[in-house]
Amino acid sequence: QVQLVESGGGLVQPGGSLRLSCVASRISFSRYAMGWYRQAPGKQRELDARISDGGFTNYADVVKGRFTISRDNAKNTVYLQMNSLNSGDTAAYYCNVGRGGSYYDLPGNYWGQGTQVTVSS
Repeated sequence: QVQLVESGGGLVQPGGSLRLSCVASRISFSRYAMGWYRQAPGKQRELDARISDGGFTNYADVVKGRFTISRDNAKNTVYLQMNSLNSGDTAAYYCNVGRGGSYYDLPGNYWGQGTQVTVSS
C-alpha cells in the first residue's frame, strides 16, 4: 500500500511563507505525477499544483505566481513552497500520487493524511 506523509503546515501571518513536504513510500516515486490539493472547511477538495514525472508543472489560477511545486526523486519527496499567503489559503493540504507519470493522471487513489495551514494575524 502506497503511503504519503505530509508535513510543514502550521500557523503563519498573512504575507508569510511555508514549505510543505510529502514523503512517499512503497512506490517507484520517479515514475508518477504528484499533486497538492487543499480542502477548506465545508468545501470540496481542489487542486493547487501538480508536477509530472518529468518535472512539468501546472498551477491553479488562485496560487499561480505564489506557490511552487517541486520534487526530489532521490528523497521520494514532493514539496510545495507557498509564499504571500493570505487568509483564503487556510485549509488542510493533501498530497496525491497520480495513476501514471502525466499530471493529467491526477488525482490517483492514494492520499496523505493532510497537514493544516492556517493564515491569520
